[in-house]
Parts: sequence; structure tokens; C-alpha cells
Amino acid sequence: MPELSYRTAGFTDSVIRRMTRISNQYGAVNLSQGFPDFEPPKEILNRLAEVTQEDFHQYSITWGAQNFREALAKKYEHFSGRAVDPNNEIVVTCGSTEAMMAAMMSVTNPGDKVIVFSPFYENYGADTILSGAEPIYVPLVPPEFNFDADVLESAFKQNPKAIIVCNPSNPCGKVFTRKELEFIANLAKKYDAFVITDEVYEHILYKPNVHTYIATLPDMWERTIQCSSLSKTYSITGWRLGYVIAPPHIIDTVKKVHDFLTVGAAAPLQEATVTGLNFGDDYYKDLQEKYTEKRSLFLKGLDDIKLPHTVPEGAYYILLDISEFGYESDLEFCEVLAKEVGVGAVPGSSFFKENENRYIRFHFAKKNETLNEALNRLSEIRKKIKPRK
Repeated sequence: MPELSYRTAGFTDSVIRRMTRISNQYGAVNLSQGFPDFEPPKEILNRLAEVTQEDFHQYSITWGAQNFREALAKKYEHFSGRAVDPNNEIVVTCGSTEAMMAAMMSVTNPGDKVIVFSPFYENYGADTILSGAEPIYVPLVPPEFNFDADVLESAFKQNPKAIIVCNPSNPCGKVFTRKELEFIANLAKKYDAFVITDEVYEHILYKPNVHTYIATLPDMWERTIQCSSLSKTYSITGWRLGYVIAPPHIIDTVKKVHDFLTVGAAAPLQEATVTGLNFGDDYYKDLQEKYTEKRSLFLKGLDDIKLPHTVPEGAYYILLDISEFGYESDLEFCEVLAKEVGVGAVPGSSFFKENENRYIRFHFAKKNETLNEALNRLSEIRKKIKPRK
């Protein structure tokens, strides 16, 4: 038989999704895969019910329904301060996962290099490799997850085609400051590289942190490819609605890649979600307050149990330090945690290029009662998981 693709030789299945299956197997509270257990806004659900009786069951325009792109452009301008052409600067994709893949395949050629901050969402390395490019990993150093300016410039000196910036960051919850983004932007201009952003958590922030769109910095619009999603903002992770925003000369290529990857995102779901895109500022204020409450509840619970953890500036993840338990494998620890304690987590090593084994990732996008149940189970962790010497 002929050999399979060498590009995938080093791949495993998604560790995040695997931990959901393990959580389900043991009846654990699933704090691994980052999806809510509460409903999306009722206005969106009500519109979806109406859409099922209307004529939105065939293909929409390949790069997104007209009214969806117009609503998205209006929302983006409201929050970023920059006008976007809905016809020439937006492509609607099947989730931000496809948006990132389309962006990577649009700007990279085989043999190009791409800078990836570590820790990173697990798809970034795979996207780079599937595009035929080579990742250059630059560490974000715990516990503040700041980067070393000299290390980052050394990476740029290798002439990368692009850098990926996840802001706010999954899994560490870092929100890049304007000063940090200006430094990255200046390096991108100095070494003539694209910036590919993942901004799916742009509306989940904790005061005093603010989100800055790097594309709005001086002379950055022309070299920035912004990827995002509606999944987290409107609690519709299963709807798979994402998008790319970029200047026309880039979007023209993204359109072609997207067309041959997936043809188009689901037409009925686009129509229903226009309702959400038209929400006023109160919705985003309430969203921030909701997640601020959940963060406070969960972190206080962990503090009461005396489990050391990071404090996210944005997104809805924390990294829990499991050093005291002495496990050589954080994956094994997560399996034991799900089985013996009844709480699902993701091994931190799946996010780090460095040899990092002391963290596991929890998320807190859950009902308060779900979080309290998880904390109740975690209060027994030292009784049920004995330290290894």
C-alpha cells in the first residue's frame, strides 16, 4: 500500500476533545473542552425557530450571507473604530478553526516559517504544519506569561512569513497590552511579516484589561489577518460560525481557499445570528459581568482548597499547578482526576512546546451550580489522589 501523508505523522487526536470523551466515560464534570452548559441568548434561539420555517435552507453566498457580513462589519467598526467593507474585507467561515486554516494557507508557502507563542491553542502548530510551513516557538513565561523582547526579535530574524497572536490567549488568559502589541507590530513591519490574530475571546475580559485590535495600530491594517468566531461571544460553539477580516488583496485569496475547503457556513445559522450581531452595548457589558462573577466564584473556590492557579486577564481558562502531586505525566494525572475525583481537565503539556508538565487547564464557562459541583469534588482531591514521590 502507498504511504500516508508525512505531514500528519506527528499528529495525535485533539487532546482537548479526548478529555471530553474521558470525562463522559467517568461521569466527570467536564471543565476540559471550552463550551458552556448554559443556553445562548433567547433572541438568537427565537430567531432560529423562525428561520426553520423560512427560505434559508440552501447555500448562502460562499463568503457569507450579505446581511450577516453587513451586521458583522457594523459590529466590528463599533468596537474597533475602523470601518470594514462587508463585500471586500470579510469572509465568513465554518468556525475560527477554518478561519485560521484559511488564513495560514492564504499567506504561507511550503518552507515558510511562522512564529507561534507558547503556550498556544493546539491547532496553531497543526495549521502551520498542514500549510507546509515550519513553526518557530517563542515562550510566554509563566506566571505572568510575558515574552522576552530579545527572544521574539531573534525569532523574527529568521524571516518568518507570519506571527500568530491569540488575544486574549487560550490557554493562559493573557491579554496583550497595547505596548506589547505595538512592539510586535513594529517587528512585523521591520521584518516584513504578516500578523494572524485569533480574537475569539475579544469580549471576555476582566477589568482593568482592555482589548486592542492590532490591525488598528499605525500601518498594520495591510499586514493583519484577523480571525474570530461567534462561538464564545454568543455561547454557540456548535454552530461553527467564524470569520476572517483582512484587506481586499488578502481576502481575495482567503475567499478562494475557503471556497474549496468548505464552500460556505450554514445559511440558517448565519441568518439567526444576525440578531446577536445587532445586540447593543448592554449585552457585552452583561457578558463581561457574567464571566467576571464566574471567575471570582471559581478562583475563590480553588483558593479555599489551596490549589495554586493562574489568574486570567481574559478568556475563561485557568492553569492549575499540580506539582505537589508528583506525576511525571500530566495526561495520566488528568485521567486519574476524571476517574477518581470526577472532574475533567486538559493536560497543560498539550499547549506548551517547552517541556512543561506542571499545569492542567480548567475552564469556567459553566453554570454556577456546575462550578460549585466541580469545586465540591475538587475539595476531595488530596484524599483521592496521593502524591507520588
